[in-house]
Amino acid sequence: MFSADQAEINEQRTAYGLATWQDRTTGRSYALVSQRERTRLALLELRPAANGTIGYRTVRTLDLPSSFRLPDGTTWSPCLEPGELPQVEGMVVDPATGTLYAGQEDIGIWRLRADLTGRPVLVDRTEEYGVPGVYDEATEECTPGTDPGYGGEHLSADVEGLTLYQERDGDGHLLASSQGDNTFALYDREVREGNAYEGGFRVGAATGTLDSVEECDGAAVLNAPLGKRYPRGLLVVQDGHETPEVSDGEGGTRTATGFKFVDLATVVDATGM
Repeated sequence: MFSADQAEINEQRTAYGLATWQDRTTGRSYALVSQRERTRLALLELRPAANGTIGYRTVRTLDLPSSFRLPDGTTWSPCLEPGELPQVEGMVVDPATGTLYAGQEDIGIWRLRADLTGRPVLVDRTEEYGVPGVYDEATEECTPGTDPGYGGEHLSADVEGLTLYQERDGDGHLLASSQGDNTFALYDREVREGNAYEGGFRVGAATGTLDSVEECDGAAVLNAPLGKRYPRGLLVVQDGHETPEVSDGEGGTRTATGFKFVDLATVVDATGM
C-alpha cells in the first residue's frame, strides 16, 4: 500500500502500525496503517473480496509533521538515523467519536479524526521533545545536546502501544506505553477536556514468578468479565525484555520477549480509573 516498487519494499518502508475502525454512520470498516520510517498514515476501506477474502481501497493518506517550530523560534527534528523520519507505531480509534490517537515515537501522542480529515492536535509531548542530537555513524546512536525544556512530563520516548479503556457509561481512559521509562500513562478519554493526563502506573514483578515489564511495544485492554480469574477484565502488555535470556542458536544469548496478563481490577484500583 505504500511501496511503489520492489526497491522500496527492500528498504522496509512498508506497513508498521495498525488500527481498525468501523464508521457508525455508514457501517463501513476501515484499517488505519502507518509507514515505517516515515510520518505517513493511510486510511484503507476494507471490502469483501472473492472466496471469503478481504480486499481494500486506499481512501486517503496524511503526513504528520517531521519538524517542529519551538517557542524560541528555532526548528527542531528528532535525531534519527540518516534518511529516517519520526514514525508512528501505536494507534487506536475511539469508536464512540471516530477519534484516532496515534503515537509518533519520538514526538508524542496525536489526536485526529479517524477519517484523516481535519487538523491533528498534539495531546502530549515526549520528555525528549525539542532536545537536539547528533547521530554517530560508528555507534549508530544519537548524542543528545542541552535540553531546552520544551518537552512533556509524562512520556519518555519511544511512545509505543496505545489502547482504550472504555467504561459502560461512556467514560474511560487512553493508555499509552512510555517505553523509555517502562511506564504506562493514562489520559482522559474526553476530547472536550483536552484528554487531560490523569496518572500512570508500572507493571512490576510478581514475587517469585514473573519479572516486570520493560520496553513495551504494545498493549490491549478489555473491560469485560473473563471468568473467575479476570472477573473485571484484562490488560495484556508486550514485555520486550523477558527474563531470563535464551539461546540464539549460535552459541550466544538473546533477550526473550513475551506477553503479561494483568488483572484489570488491580490497575483500576491502583490508579482510580
